[in-house]
Amino acid sequence: MSFRKYFKRSFLQKTLTILCGFLFIHALQSVSAQNRTGDNGDGTYTNPVIAADFPDLDVIRVKDCYYMVSTTMFVFPGVTILKSHDLVNWSYCSNAVPRFDFAKQYNLLDGNRYGHGQWATSLKYHNGKFYLLFITLDEGGFMCTADKAEGPWKITHLPKGFYDPGLFFDDNGKIYVAHGNSKIMMTEVDENLRPIGPDSLVYTGDIRSGLEGTHVYKINGYYYLYCTYGGLDGIQVALRSKNIYGPYEQRVVIRDTTKGVTFGIHQGALIQTTTGQWWTMLFVDSGPFGRFPSLQPVKWVDTWPVAGENGHGVITYKKPDVGKNYNVEVLPTNDEFKAPILGMQWGWNHNPDSTKWSLSEKSGVLRLHTVRVVDNLTEAVNTLTQRPFAKRNHLLPTIATTKVDISHMQPGDIAGLAVFQDPYAYIGIKREANKDLVIMVNNGKIIDSVQINQGVVYLKTLASNATKKASFAFSLDGDKYKPLGNDLEMAFNLKIFTGNKFCLFNYPTRKLGGYVDFDWFHTNY
Repeated sequence: MSFRKYFKRSFLQKTLTILCGFLFIHALQSVSAQNRTGDNGDGTYTNPVIAADFPDLDVIRVKDCYYMVSTTMFVFPGVTILKSHDLVNWSYCSNAVPRFDFAKQYNLLDGNRYGHGQWATSLKYHNGKFYLLFITLDEGGFMCTADKAEGPWKITHLPKGFYDPGLFFDDNGKIYVAHGNSKIMMTEVDENLRPIGPDSLVYTGDIRSGLEGTHVYKINGYYYLYCTYGGLDGIQVALRSKNIYGPYEQRVVIRDTTKGVTFGIHQGALIQTTTGQWWTMLFVDSGPFGRFPSLQPVKWVDTWPVAGENGHGVITYKKPDVGKNYNVEVLPTNDEFKAPILGMQWGWNHNPDSTKWSLSEKSGVLRLHTVRVVDNLTEAVNTLTQRPFAKRNHLLPTIATTKVDISHMQPGDIAGLAVFQDPYAYIGIKREANKDLVIMVNNGKIIDSVQINQGVVYLKTLASNATKKASFAFSLDGDKYKPLGNDLEMAFNLKIFTGNKFCLFNYPTRKLGGYVDFDWFHTNY
């Protein structure tokens, strides 16, 4: 081969290699964004619209903006509100409850509130004010109010709690709350949501037990109670009457038993766009990562709402007509900890001790001081959590990585990166009297350990919502990672009742005084 031919061929090969590299990087970036939005960028969307744990939905429209609230239970700041202009692309708006100081268990004292805390919330906008109404199983009913969805929100402890409440402002000036499980009750309340009438039974579920999650609408002269028969194979129904107190008829809105991303779709809200289209946002129990929002079209048949198409939820479908096009948005996950406040993707496991963590003691890091001597991660104060997003390519795991400076740990301290539910697991550093160990702990038991002799460690977890497994690894240089321990068999356990979370933590088992610095938190989205 002549030099000229060799050079020409070599040049073409290099050019193609570079071009393929750019295309590959662009494809990765596109796939990365796609994991955090259902928007396909071509006028269609794919369910779930958010592949992460945002359950027990309520959605309303105020002018041309849509707001969605979901359950966060024991995580604070909590009662997360998202906003959107097209029902597909969502961004964080506010966390309505910064902390919850109505029982010491929310501070992990004399117990905890795993599986308890804030449940299914009703979101309304009336006479220029936003309302949130929710219940906690132990403390009762709560109302939050604000002049704008971004807050600030005022929280009020109510004299009566309503299970899975549906707040409703009637056009005659009266206010009602629909509530209950299996037996749906209707209660008239005053402007402070205090009962002024009895709990009146208006419907008893007759498809099976567990009728709940009620939201109330008045459409074309009919009162609709939009309810669910909950469970993995959930059923969404509508109850209809000309009178708020009934009698009510019942029709199935959607009952999808097709295995996949629409199986058992249920519990949510009816929404009408500014162009007159009707939609419903429901959720699907989607595995260990939790319950994912699913957007379904609604048609009215003989004055009854019917969701999906041909009795099944849609997976890829034309986006809602909201009168104009909006840009694709993605919810944040990565954090360099350079901002003065934490991003709204983060929440603490129970109330934090604000004096024991900082973004300002050292610029560009999250510093976690030890707070209280405890035995294990479930009791640790100031554990910072974040929802993982499931990969839409189910063959790929969701990866979280962090860099941590352990130089100032005390003997007995344990710090690291966890996947938390019940069971839980983590990879972390345990400081002993004269050595540091990288340990992998699976549900409280040390599975493996390696001694290290440096002050900075990189930690990684690979979690798959599809296989329900999470594995762990560490690195001393941020490049080469070594697996450690065994797989966590992830579960969605009702004892916790939220999806598995990524966690950054630092807790002492002997004495206080230590701290660690997390330099960043990265995901592979």
